[in-house]
Amino acid sequence: MKRTLLGMAEAGEPLLRQALEAIRAYNDAVEDKRPAAEIERLRVEADHLYHTVIDYQVHKAGGLGESVH
Repeated sequence: MKRTLLGMAEAGEPLLRQALEAIRAYNDAVEDKRPAAEIERLRVEADHLYHTVIDYQVHKAGGLGESVH
């Protein structure tokens, strides 16, 4: 399973859209030189959503086996 944008698209549009918006918000904050605490918060949020999309995709493909709860 490749961890690419194309591969992530199969995770579902709403989740993918949310992850992309979070990444965009983080990049905008860095570019605008926002406060370090805000940049870090946005980075953590974007990273979490990115990994959630990937984990969902792996799970959907049967790579995780049982539920991750």
